[in-house]
Amino acid sequence: MVARLVALLLVAVLASLGSLTAVAPATSAPAQRDISYTRFEGSALAAGKHRGTVVTEGGVAFGTRTGKRDYSGRPYERARWTAPWQASTFAFTELVASWNAVTPGDSWIEVEVRGRNDKGVTSSWDVLGRWTSGDKFLRRTTVTPQGDDLATVAVDTWKVKGSRGLVSWQLRLSLYRKAGTAGPTVGSLGAVASRLPGTQSVGVSTPGPHVGTTLEVPSYSQMAHSGHYPQWGGGGEAWCSPTSTSMVLAYYDALPRPSAYRFVPAGHAAPWVDYAARRTYDADYEGTGNWPFNTAYAAPLAGHAFVTRLRSLREAEDFIAAGIPLVASVSWAAGELTGAHVAASNGHLVVIVGFTADGDVVTNDPAADEAAEVRTTYDRAQFENAWLPTSGGIVYVIHDDAHPLPPAPAQANW
Repeated sequence: MVARLVALLLVAVLASLGSLTAVAPATSAPAQRDISYTRFEGSALAAGKHRGTVVTEGGVAFGTRTGKRDYSGRPYERARWTAPWQASTFAFTELVASWNAVTPGDSWIEVEVRGRNDKGVTSSWDVLGRWTSGDKFLRRTTVTPQGDDLATVAVDTWKVKGSRGLVSWQLRLSLYRKAGTAGPTVGSLGAVASRLPGTQSVGVSTPGPHVGTTLEVPSYSQMAHSGHYPQWGGGGEAWCSPTSTSMVLAYYDALPRPSAYRFVPAGHAAPWVDYAARRTYDADYEGTGNWPFNTAYAAPLAGHAFVTRLRSLREAEDFIAAGIPLVASVSWAAGELTGAHVAASNGHLVVIVGFTADGDVVTNDPAADEAAEVRTTYDRAQFENAWLPTSGGIVYVIHDDAHPLPPAPAQANW
């Protein structure tokens, strides 16, 4: 996750200096956290502009070729779907997209975004991901930094330059296939847009009525994979994200079939984690911590998965009450997270599995040396300050049909 920190810091220097504010004390009232999530699926996919795409029971699918492209030394046919413009109720400064797609054979998708400011200026299209579920023909990748006009790309996050923000955004989905073969199908496509305070600490949220519940999520240690597959990050401290994603899939009994990870030698602990690392690796980022690549891997297995931001642990409590564990992105300096398995981290993924009766956070932290030590409880205030000011409250929401989402708040962020 070090590469992510470097990318985010570089973009912050270029794009966000004007938006920084004074550090707020931990006891201050919570600053406004504007977050809105929009999902296109089902009938909503018919509302977009189709160029060669059709809407099927499974989602947006390849119908007829309306374009072509040479990529990675091979020719591909292209069909394209463009979502309607989405007006924002606030001037957003960041956006993260996520999707649920199936890419059979030699096929892949490209997700792009553009935005518009309050003066009517429209940005260029920026690539948020070139994604394929396999790696036989292509390597999935992001494209950074693309900082040509109103925004720039930091791995998986679209960051608006300056502090004014943008007032609307639009996604574009391109489907690519080898001529004469089946093309991709995209079941859902969504994005979370946000404008977050520039404070470096937050006041602790008050526990709600759903504390005292812990979900039985299986425990896996990322450290058990140290040295595995250098071409996909090398395991160990680099695999917190696929390990966390795998724990949630195991909770739903939705791990991949053994035939999928038969390339892993006998005797490897939790070989499905090796497989998840392979299927989430981002060639440009050179790591497995790409947020939407993890949810895109999990979505066809569990049924549903997307990336969003939460405003506090109160919202996380609603998911736990609904039986849905969350993968949260956190970072902290030495002495800031008591009981952590590593002294400090520039970016780490853990699974929120529940809350104690007092509201402290029960996690499955994959940084433990052994699976038996993964279950870790963190102080509520310390955890929120390692999560909200750093990643902006990023979570992977992975769930199956048996566990529907809890009711969304008025400013819907799921």
